[in-house]
Amino acid sequence: MNLPWHLYVMAFVFLVAGINHFRNPRLYLKIIPPYFPNPKLLNYISGLAEIILGIALCIPLLSNYAAWGIIALLIAIFPTHLYMYFDEKARMGLPKWVLLLRMPLQLFLMYWAFQYTLFNN
Repeated sequence: MNLPWHLYVMAFVFLVAGINHFRNPRLYLKIIPPYFPNPKLLNYISGLAEIILGIALCIPLLSNYAAWGIIALLIAIFPTHLYMYFDEKARMGLPKWVLLLRMPLQLFLMYWAFQYTLFNN
């Protein structure tokens, strides 16, 4: 089965984002809401998940499961977007309108991933 080229684009995006969790963990630690326990561990888990899911997207046998995993991951990390929007210290100097636009972007990424759940049915 041939996978579409844009699936590889999504895989690359998640792979790079996942690697960045390890290269620049302080960036991510700032945006994890304080009510979540063990932010360092959560950062590493989410980064590792992004790397694994990005790679799995490129494997035809796993791409369907990886796409569902990406959707689940995007839902799980959504509280960080709310936290950034409502907490000035977590904003990293970004204007509120940019942070507000990030929320529908998550929905777009979920929709994009959902497209790849259809290939292995």
